[in-house]
Amino acid sequence: MAKKLIALAFTLIILFAVLIAIIGVFRTSRYALLTSMLLQYQMVVVDNGIIQVTFSSPQGLITGIKYKGFDNVLNNKIKNRGYWDVMWYEPGQEQLIDLLEGVKFNVINQTSEHVEISFSRAWKISQRGSLVPLNVDKRYIIRRGVSGIYMYAVLEKLKGWPTVDMDQTRIVFKLNTKFDFMAISDQRQKIMPSEIDRDITNKRANPLAYKEAVRLINPQNRIFKGQVDDKYMYSMENKDNKVHGWISSDQRVGFWMITPSDEFRVCGPPKQELTSHVGPTTLSMFTSLHYAGKDMNTTYTSMEPWKKVYGPVFVYLNSASSPNRLWTDAKRQMVAEVHSWPYDFVKSVDYPLHQQRGTVKGQFFVMDRYISKSKLFGKFAFVGLAMPGKAGSWQTENKGYQFWTTADRMGIFTITNVRPGSYNLYAWVSGHIGDYKYERDITITPGNSIYSTIYKMNYMFNDPFTSNQRSMHIH
Repeated sequence: MAKKLIALAFTLIILFAVLIAIIGVFRTSRYALLTSMLLQYQMVVVDNGIIQVTFSSPQGLITGIKYKGFDNVLNNKIKNRGYWDVMWYEPGQEQLIDLLEGVKFNVINQTSEHVEISFSRAWKISQRGSLVPLNVDKRYIIRRGVSGIYMYAVLEKLKGWPTVDMDQTRIVFKLNTKFDFMAISDQRQKIMPSEIDRDITNKRANPLAYKEAVRLINPQNRIFKGQVDDKYMYSMENKDNKVHGWISSDQRVGFWMITPSDEFRVCGPPKQELTSHVGPTTLSMFTSLHYAGKDMNTTYTSMEPWKKVYGPVFVYLNSASSPNRLWTDAKRQMVAEVHSWPYDFVKSVDYPLHQQRGTVKGQFFVMDRYISKSKLFGKFAFVGLAMPGKAGSWQTENKGYQFWTTADRMGIFTITNVRPGSYNLYAWVSGHIGDYKYERDITITPGNSIYSTIYKMNYMFNDPFTSNQRSMHIH
């Protein structure tokens, strides 16, 4: 009996110590990572003293973000509130949604400065028809002293796997309903209606031409009466979509989606995409059919292998005394993230660091006989690298990486931090019809700048619409 009592006492001491560790680890550690089973619910919690993030494990869904006065800035009333998803189908089947849940959890890297964790899964033929045929590795990074979460995913399709169409790839956050003010640019900011205000079943709203659009006829807040709400009203071109998000007027807290690079986005700078909408909902869109339909559909044939890194993007949380100060600080943080690209703390072999990337420099000219007999500087032209193809093919290209910049008044441009690979060089310029393409492929190797190897190699062709000649000069 005595031995049993001693064993029981020892067990209670161990359980008590574990409980104290669970309660106290976030208060005492400079950086803490805890994997535990609590009330039959498996989770991973990461805390850096500013934010505390809870992930379901091994699925890798973000179930909670604790910040300032919020126990959870996400919506506790719904299950899926911080997740990746893909809309997909195989030929002949109905469209499905895959939340890209992991089946394995790993700590990739943990130092005094940051922690990177992974939720991954490997696709098997037995899962055909239920999961998109991709290997998935979702990564999250939390850094010391940084009020936010970095997120990226490596998606891979192997040769011989089923043909698949992927209509949409994105990250979604469903926020706490206390977030009531949305900002997507300096000019586009407003107090927003609630999801209840959009409800057509309780006669608070009337449906319009399509399901996303409603007219608010009996909203809780009378200032919205008669207004139209439609998530497509808040779309932006990718080139302008660097930061957007929501503010809680009550808590004076901001939740922001920051995209420091467009390299992993598809279809070029003018591609229109969703940002945020009523829910409150915040999105990071990587691929979609929005505004163009099936021409932008991402189709992978059975014999076509493919791998791509989406992100990292950065969710930033801040606090200030007014919406204007929250927005100003979010823009400041966005600039800092852009200047830090590519990040030096990402630990994936599929994400090349700065020294592993290259640069392209050149000058762009236009020959337009309706304006001048002499060549003109391609001032403020958009110049970019995308997968090899025909002139203008970048507008529907959705499998590789794209790198764009704006030329100066003399058409001089520099494209930096280009991933190694083979590209075509494309351009377009305001005031001149047509797409431009340089005649030779551009091959980027780590750490090299392209300027002397194709010095003064000009390419000129006739525009079928205007017979204007186009010239691109790389040096």
